[in-house]
Amino acid sequence: MARTAKLKVLTDKAVKAYMAGTAATPLHDGGGLYLRKREAAAYWYLRLTDPASKAQQWHRMFPEDAAGHYPFKTLADAREEAGKLWRQRSEGNDPRAARKQHIAAQAEQARDAAEQDRRRITVRDLFDHWARVELAPHVRSDGKRSGRKDGGDYIRQQFERRIFGTLGTVAVANVRKADVLALLDEVTAAGKLRTANVLLAALKQMFRFALARDMIERNPLDTITKRDAGGSETERERTLTADEITALAAALPAARMNARSVAAIWLILATGARVGEAMNADWANVDLDAGTWHLPETKNGRDHTIHLSAFALAQFTALAALKEDDDAGKPLPWVFPNTAGTGPVCIKSFGKQLADRQRPPEKRLQHRSKNTEALSLPGGRWTAHDLRRTAATLMADLGISGDVIDECLNHVIESRVRRTYVRNRRPAEQARAFDALGARLAALVRGEAEQSNVIALEGVRAA
Repeated sequence: MARTAKLKVLTDKAVKAYMAGTAATPLHDGGGLYLRKREAAAYWYLRLTDPASKAQQWHRMFPEDAAGHYPFKTLADAREEAGKLWRQRSEGNDPRAARKQHIAAQAEQARDAAEQDRRRITVRDLFDHWARVELAPHVRSDGKRSGRKDGGDYIRQQFERRIFGTLGTVAVANVRKADVLALLDEVTAAGKLRTANVLLAALKQMFRFALARDMIERNPLDTITKRDAGGSETERERTLTADEITALAAALPAARMNARSVAAIWLILATGARVGEAMNADWANVDLDAGTWHLPETKNGRDHTIHLSAFALAQFTALAALKEDDDAGKPLPWVFPNTAGTGPVCIKSFGKQLADRQRPPEKRLQHRSKNTEALSLPGGRWTAHDLRRTAATLMADLGISGDVIDECLNHVIESRVRRTYVRNRRPAEQARAFDALGARLAALVRGEAEQSNVIALEGVRAA
């Protein structure tokens, strides 16, 4: 028998008074219908007895309705709904069990929808999302910089060239380990071992990003290591000797390199700057009068100010004489502008100029420099990054302490304790070290092999 006859104990006036008051005890309308306060709202409940355990259970009414509480659901609405539920109960249908089935069905539908969404996310879609969140440079809540300085442009170029053509439109959830290894094997077979490792590292990071966001149920690359791609990389130790620096100075005039590129070689040697930092240098951060070059953004996320020795200052002065204007007649802001004057020169462009002049004539690339051996040195092939390593080695040869060299090269202090408590960047000692390095380079360029271990005094620039 339905229990509707036991309802209608309350009145609308009594409900309004209950809501306006402070009493928290549920308001009973009879027949198991209650109004219960819950924080800022009040909800209608039906109190039922479990058929098996005989325990009293609260059954919330209108659970799926966002407006399923008082005053949106009135006393009349609640009585009507309670009547329906009691009739279901009298017919042998437990409303609580029905709700559980309904919730389970909704959960299943949600899982199906999520799976369909995952199936629609392609590798290119995932990359765009990952690049926007992880690769784009931004400042974190703790004030530290995050992301990559180039915004992920280099990785995107590599993906466009080697990944997207095959996997770009493939659903991320369908990517298999074999699919990725097949692409990496092609890169490795072409002799691009480091590129294979860079791609693997980027892909693993990207799939970890997807896994954390439930875009995939597992990371297909978890078990892949460098050994499966380009192999372990041997750390380069190449530095230019004093005799090689003298030989380089003698060889450069006949190498037919761009004048800015020649200055870049000496600038990196004199400052220990990273290649990317040099190629992206902006005139706004170079103060020729103060003799400083400020790097607001660096690889390790902290800014760095380089003291310019007389030798380094001479390179910037020569570069200043090469300044060009844009179409509006305004000076280009970049120290090393590209040929179109639309931005800084590509890092690869500088590296290619060096590499093209260090290869056997028979391996000359079409439409590239004919002076294939102009910059070949006795110690073997050298790269732009080897110049930074050479700068550090020259400083060490001059008796400069390792911790000062680390500051000059803007290395992050390895010790977490020292990094936390030692905040002094030792600018005066850096200046003396850079002046000593500049004096040494100037002597080598002049062909003077004799080395002095005397570091220039503070404020005195080597000629």
